[in-house]
Amino acid sequence: MRVNVTVNGSQETVDDVWEGESLLYMLRERMGLPGSKNACEQGECGSCTVYLDGVPACACLVAAGQVEGREVRTVEGLAEGQPGDERLDPVQQAFLETGAVQCGFCTPGLIVQSHDLIERNPAPSDAEIREALAGNLCRCTGYEKILDAVRLAARRKAAHT
Repeated sequence: MRVNVTVNGSQETVDDVWEGESLLYMLRERMGLPGSKNACEQGECGSCTVYLDGVPACACLVAAGQVEGREVRTVEGLAEGQPGDERLDPVQQAFLETGAVQCGFCTPGLIVQSHDLIERNPAPSDAEIREALAGNLCRCTGYEKILDAVRLAARRKAAHT
């Protein structure tokens, strides 16, 4: 099957997609976008979270054929600029600065979900951050550095609006 999809702002055509293939597999293996991680393949961990038509979704649960004519934005698509000259999104930068990145497996999903939270609520409380990230599991941290990163990104966004 052929899938026509907009990924990170670019119209793409992906050929030879198997009808049972996941969006996650298509992104990683067919399109060379390894940011979204394959962890549980059951939508339980959040490591594969991407935007699908502007709404966070677990790419492992979406059949690739379901994205025909739709828009997907991955963690790679949050950075601005041209390849090789990108500027990290403030959420990505905050994760680096606060040490919220451990092994990096859960990080892409946490960044996408945090980005969505801050877009919807530029000044989230700790309870709102915890609720928004409840579907993203991390085995390396105690989550405090992740919360620090979201707080920092939110403060920076508020200062620039």
